[in-house]
Amino acid sequence: MSYPQLLTPEEKLADAKKLLSLPRIVVICGSTRFMTQMNEAELRETKAGKIVVKPGCDMKSPHELWSDPVEAEALKVRLDDLHRAKIRLADEVLVVGDYIGDSTRAEIACARSLGKPVRFTHPEVAPDA
Repeated sequence: MSYPQLLTPEEKLADAKKLLSLPRIVVICGSTRFMTQMNEAELRETKAGKIVVKPGCDMKSPHELWSDPVEAEALKVRLDDLHRAKIRLADEVLVVGDYIGDSTRAEIACARSLGKPVRFTHPEVAPDA
């Protein structure tokens, strides 16, 4: 007796996106020092018909939500987890900026481990360039 292959959660998500006729989802990654460029990339990707997700908090800019250093560190951990969830949700990744730090490098590795295509606004800084 043969058993049907069970779908992975990733395959189920891909099937659900197809059934819902969702446009491609692109997640924008990069240092928040490039928020202006991320906003521009969001405009261009949206114009191209894609759903765009990107960092929602720029912790490099002062704000009362992360003014306490202890709370800020805990928030950063939660935001990193949230961004990895955005990567899992997305169909592709767009890395913005001409600098790649440790966090962005980890996001690229995460995306590649999931088989997500990764594009760069500045291909010369790609870790494998």
